[in-house]
Amino acid sequence: MTHPTDFARDPARPALPVHLRTALWLAELGLPAMPLREGKMPFGNCRTCTRSACGDRPHMKVAGPCVCPAPCHGWAAATTDPDILTSPAWAKAWSEAAAVAYHPGGGGYTVVDLDNADAIAWARETLPATKTVATTRGEHWIYLGTMTSHNAARPGVDIKSAWSYARWLGPGTGRMALLPDAVRALAVKEVTVAAPATAAVPARPGDAVCRHRSPAYLERGIAMAEQRITEAATAVHATVYRTFLAVLSAHGWCGCLIGNHIDRLFTAAQAKGESLRHCEIAWTNARMKLGM
Repeated sequence: MTHPTDFARDPARPALPVHLRTALWLAELGLPAMPLREGKMPFGNCRTCTRSACGDRPHMKVAGPCVCPAPCHGWAAATTDPDILTSPAWAKAWSEAAAVAYHPGGGGYTVVDLDNADAIAWARETLPATKTVATTRGEHWIYLGTMTSHNAARPGVDIKSAWSYARWLGPGTGRMALLPDAVRALAVKEVTVAAPATAAVPARPGDAVCRHRSPAYLERGIAMAEQRITEAATAVHATVYRTFLAVLSAHGWCGCLIGNHIDRLFTAAQAKGESLRHCEIAWTNARMKLGM
């Protein structure tokens, strides 16, 4: 399967603005796209949404519930919906757009933005080779997997994934690798409690004793979560995310969750049609929502 960063030029839609055509190409591959104005900046909020009067929540790193038709709210405006991208409300933005951006985390990716030669040298010595895109000042190294975005994670290095956007600069070269521990570790340095790179869940500081009364308590919780996913008739993706969030909230802080429990939840979700990648993204987003 071709990754969004492997997308080649499409001669279709010649009447559309070039940046809109690029956005539609990315959207077709599941990569949320948005216009950028001069200076690599997103378009500002409309009058209705100024100062979050619309009730939006991007400032809380959660997209929605605003349904403004304009390309508002920075990274949260990125979408894969072609009807929104080509809507009259977005026409003026596309006519003025200087570039296209995408939401890496929304597509399941992380961009390591290397701003100078020293940062590139560090990456070549430290990180596994992956998809590489040349930028004005350095390179974007793109990995498969999501994490929390961080600016200035180290000198000359920004991490763009969840709750962030990156400028689309072309397909790049090389084969995309999985997001390595070395990149996740850059974000860990900025928090009090380090979160591991695997699906294991860290213990909350001070939780030296398991809060569960017996192993049966945890088993019952996992079984109920499996049943909730299995019985979902509609909105399966949302149900999977909410179920993962509930499991982590109830059982995630004491360190009792193990790979077998997570595998059971993923298996139940995949049986309802969810892909492994969507399961991993939902699990990661639930952990980030809880600050794990």
